Amino acid sequence: MANKDYYETLGVNKNASEDEIKSAFRNLAKKYHPDLNKTPEAAEKFKEINEAYSVLSDKEKRANYDQFGSADGPQGFGGGAGGFSGGFSEEGFGGFEDIFNMFGFGGRGGAQAQRREEGEDINISLTITFAEAAFGCEKEISITRKERCKDCNGTGAKSNSDYVTCGECNGTGRVTLTQRTLFGITQTVGVCRNCNGKGKVVKNKCASCRGAGVKTTTTKIKVKIPAGIDNDQVIRLNGEGHQTASTNGIPGDLRIAITVQPHSLLVRKGFDLYVDAYAPITTLILGGKVEVPTLKGTQTIDVAPLTQSNTKFTLKGKGIKYLKGVGSGDIIVTLKGEMPKDLDKNAIKLVKELQNTINEKSYPKTNNYTKKLN
Repeated sequence: MANKDYYETLGVNKNASEDEIKSAFRNLAKKYHPDLNKTPEAAEKFKEINEAYSVLSDKEKRANYDQFGSADGPQGFGGGAGGFSGGFSEEGFGGFEDIFNMFGFGGRGGAQAQRREEGEDINISLTITFAEAAFGCEKEISITRKERCKDCNGTGAKSNSDYVTCGECNGTGRVTLTQRTLFGITQTVGVCRNCNGKGKVVKNKCASCRGAGVKTTTTKIKVKIPAGIDNDQVIRLNGEGHQTASTNGIPGDLRIAITVQPHSLLVRKGFDLYVDAYAPITTLILGGKVEVPTLKGTQTIDVAPLTQSNTKFTLKGKGIKYLKGVGSGDIIVTLKGEMPKDLDKNAIKLVKELQNTINEKSYPKTNNYTKKLN
């Protein structure tokens, strides 16, 4: 349907809002859904409105379509927008289930496949040291999660003979529902409430899980912390969340929010590290060597004579390893001159001699406001 007008298909103009597009789609979906409209044209029409909605409900696809005539952008000429397999937008309308919910039924209808159960995600926090974040590490953590009951294999029944075919739906998990609507009497297929779509019911419950099919257990998991991770970043372990009772179910994920303890000297900003290094004022005057902290101990930097306080030095590649990519950040050192706490008489005499020896003009920012004002 690359040459068809999606706006025309939904009966809206090109300036239609998201709500107007959604409303138009709902109305057409109720009119042409194959389970509600048995005419030969309905199925094909429903595919067309589904395709149109899948494009116009997606901001990026709609922008591409408006500009290039294709949801795929300038390289998408000659192709469709995904056809019936494109599904529905996640925003505001979920597809077949929402259509049935309009008529008071839950679940998927007709010949649609039953949705696989999904386990819930587990969210935890983990505190690591600055060094562990910088170099990476492996942690063993304990989590409490729901796991499929091994005694009943998730059925919730005491034995196989206690897990029997549902009498309401005869094991199909679906029942035909009849309801009077604005469009007259309609029939559709909905989820059997007696067995929740499983097709089987439990006569006698499993003693281990009390019929739930899952048990709460505590298990240990090893987690690899990548070098370069930072505060508030999340590690996601697929499939390590809560399990479902169904053997066909999809387990949830384990999400670990990382908290990094601060370093006593180094301050992290992105992948660079910042540190203040202190040197005697005489070292700044005469020059010398100063030790500065790094992630792996200390490193010596050379200080030239007459170095000003607050001069910055950069240690290339000595910072945090890039989380994605090769290389590391830098360490930026701010050198600060440190004054002595006390001086004896001999030291004071030498300082005075130094003061008399050094020309006042040698200081770049000496304050002489009287001369400047005059």
